[in-house]
Amino acid sequence: MSWDIIEGKWKQFKGKAREEWGELTDDELDQAEGDRQQLEGLLQEKYGKTKAEAKEAVDSFAARVSSM
Repeated sequence: MSWDIIEGKWKQFKGKAREEWGELTDDELDQAEGDRQQLEGLLQEKYGKTKAEAKEAVDSFAARVSSM
């Protein structure tokens, strides 16, 4: 599944993202609105991930939700 589909259906996937990254608030996820770069930035900020680690985490998340 491409990220465009996740972004378009963000309200459906937001709950899965909340389960994945419990430190992110609903407000932060609402502000991200499925924007991949913004989500990666939040992961860097909240979890202290590098840019590469955040990208890998989002890639992994996208792969898991696409198999649902």
